[in-house]
Amino acid sequence: MRQADFRAALLDPSRPHPPGLTDPQGRPAGRRFNVYRNNVTVSLVEALKTAFPVLRKLVGEEFFAAMALEHVRAHPPRSPLLMLYGTDMPDFLARFPPVSHLPYLPDIARLELALRESYHAADATPVAPDRLAAIPPQDLANIRLRLAPALRLVRSDWPIHAIWVANMKEAPPPRTVTAQDILILRPEFDPEPHLLPQGAAPFIAALAEGKTIGTALDAAGDFDLNATFALLVSGGAIIDIATETSA
Repeated sequence: MRQADFRAALLDPSRPHPPGLTDPQGRPAGRRFNVYRNNVTVSLVEALKTAFPVLRKLVGEEFFAAMALEHVRAHPPRSPLLMLYGTDMPDFLARFPPVSHLPYLPDIARLELALRESYHAADATPVAPDRLAAIPPQDLANIRLRLAPALRLVRSDWPIHAIWVANMKEAPPPRTVTAQDILILRPEFDPEPHLLPQGAAPFIAALAEGKTIGTALDAAGDFDLNATFALLVSGGAIIDIATETSA
């Protein structure tokens, strides 16, 4: 029996039982395999339900369960860690015809994935706020900031932060279709998505790539720098400060 045959049959009940599969008495293990196949599928669907609570609310429990089953069959796990399962969901949604009338769903999935990644990211100790404040203004351009492993940046053409808040915190739904950039920070245990000031996302993306503050500012254009720094500091996002020559 090949592993490929076993894996294919495990997630697709229309396939025959893997050839050569027997029970401890040497009999064909058809019924036992059916039970095992059902348990595996149910576990993976439940993992997706846990991973994407906003998606579930947006499409409804029944539809989500059917959609999750299609996802499981199209994208079997690549890791034994269920907490990592579902990374293919955004691309799956972008190609799933029944939700083509909801074009913001892939970005909602990306936001929920980023929140989960942030939750499981390594811990890091933020720098003291006064250390950043002590840098002379004329030296800021040559400073590099090391950002926390839990930081995530999600950019969207849709108001996904407003949609997430409406479904997770019972806030009013968005009234207009506007692009939103979200910064996910985890100052303590649970990650939290923050709506970024317009134009701040390119600046943070450049910092995350290891660029100096001066280079990051050139990449960003006009935005509220003070509000962005305040968010980074309050969220414990800056874990080291280095000059351009010492980085």
